[in-house]
Amino acid sequence: MTSGIDIVRFRVNGDPVEVGVPAHHTLVEALRYTLGLTGTKQGCDKGDCGACTVLLDGRPTLSCILPVHEAQGREVITVEGLARDAEPHPLQDEFDRHGAAQCGFCTPGILCSAAALLEENAEPSLDEIREALSGNLCRCTGYTKIFVAVEAAAARLREEP
Repeated sequence: MTSGIDIVRFRVNGDPVEVGVPAHHTLVEALRYTLGLTGTKQGCDKGDCGACTVLLDGRPTLSCILPVHEAQGREVITVEGLARDAEPHPLQDEFDRHGAAQCGFCTPGILCSAAALLEENAEPSLDEIREALSGNLCRCTGYTKIFVAVEAAAARLREEP
């Protein structure tokens, strides 16, 4: 490591990746600037806004404060990885149907947080949805349409075989 570059190996959206990045890089920097996965947004860089939320081993994780080397050997799912066989995830579809995204900057992080919730809880209450998304800030929507979209996606997922 005389060059100041670390090699980190992990899985992103089901695919194995190997990235050479400066040791001080965060996961969001590796995703956006090394791998070109720009769906994950770089917002506050302090872990306050949730725009950078990805799933790390299935759990919502703030990628702006996670050193990339902590992803070594782990599974990362970004908003790009939520789709199934080129079909949008029901959450993505319901966000579109219900107008739950306005500027869209916060949407990828919210979708990842909501996906983790629905993976654990097929029929969350409104309070459980609010709690699961409490780390994701949105300046545009007022959240009502977001909550409705998550409820609709949960209903759809319960109907799927």
